[in-house]
Amino acid sequence: LHGLLDLFQFLCMRMKLLQAAILVPIFSLCDGFSPAPTLPAIVATRQSIATTTKTTTTATTTQLNMVATPLAQKALVKIGVAAGAAVLAGTGFVKLVLDKPSRPYQDGSVGKEYDEWTEQGVVEYYWGEHIHLGYYSKEEKYRNKPLREAQYAFIDEMMKFGGIDPATDGEAKVLDVGCGFGGTSRYLARKLGPKAEVTGITLSPKQVERATELAIEQNTPNAKFMVEDALEMPSFADNTFDIVWACESGEHMPDKKKYIDQMMRVLKPGGKFVMATWCQRDDREVPFDKRDLRDLKYLYEEWSHPYFISKEAYKELVEETGLMNEVKTENWVKETIASWRHTIWLGVKDPWGWLRKPRRYMRCFRDGYCLERMHRAFKRGLMEYGMVTATKKSAP
Repeated sequence: LHGLLDLFQFLCMRMKLLQAAILVPIFSLCDGFSPAPTLPAIVATRQSIATTTKTTTTATTTQLNMVATPLAQKALVKIGVAAGAAVLAGTGFVKLVLDKPSRPYQDGSVGKEYDEWTEQGVVEYYWGEHIHLGYYSKEEKYRNKPLREAQYAFIDEMMKFGGIDPATDGEAKVLDVGCGFGGTSRYLARKLGPKAEVTGITLSPKQVERATELAIEQNTPNAKFMVEDALEMPSFADNTFDIVWACESGEHMPDKKKYIDQMMRVLKPGGKFVMATWCQRDDREVPFDKRDLRDLKYLYEEWSHPYFISKEAYKELVEETGLMNEVKTENWVKETIASWRHTIWLGVKDPWGWLRKPRRYMRCFRDGYCLERMHRAFKRGLMEYGMVTATKKSAP
């Protein structure tokens, strides 16, 4: 409790009271009653705060001893104990509620959730056109870099990782699997040039509607969008696309093998495949303990994920198709982890995006709490940011 009060005092000095009231519960509730472990500024100011608090407490105690009766002192002690107990009980109750996942994966739940998020507008308000993490160099601090710039930087780096270049892929047919609002699809369509054709697929009709609107507004006619099940892809024949791009869609797939098999099926011989996805670590190397399993269960069931797998498991699934050349994987957790707290900071710095949605306050707070839980899971190595790329073998 003392740590919470110190954190609250520090934040009140640095930002508006509203901002402190949001950040303190999100950071502290994730690990019981302890303050967030990665706020360097707090460490730098704790001693001065503690000294001030001690001095103030000593002066107040001296004054009370001079004027208060023993009965009054006992009453103050009882009031203090009762107030402290109430704060602890309330915080414990809120944590109990937040730690219980609210959106487990069910048949049809992914499309439903994304329809709801699209209609609410909160995700688009903060993340813009791109529902994926950003890319940050070692020198960059997230508070000094707009999130949308980081997201565009991520697309550019993912293109490099997958060997995608406008000079050689200017007439490519591209499939964006799990396109969201279509931000990446439109960016690729413009980046590759007017002769390229980009098709984005999603389970959410609302996302298709919004993505199409934005394509018209942005004069990007070579990007189109459709509702399509990535596990079946009945609309596409074998060997249709020059590039298959999948950014943060594998997390929602209930059958990872079908997901990979279908993407390899529709890719042309010689075509390029590149994927970015949240992964859990390979538990064959370091088995999960009880805490790991508890945290994974929460991360699965709060944002409608059936389950995660490791980047190593994705590599094996690609190799098992027998259709691909050498598969390359990387872990981009260091380059992307800042996105989680960057998003929380945006919601605190500019609360209008969720304040105008009073019926969604609890949902938005839960999302902020989940963002922090995600940050901590990636930081301690429970989660990894998996990157996978390969080219399809040429036809015999």
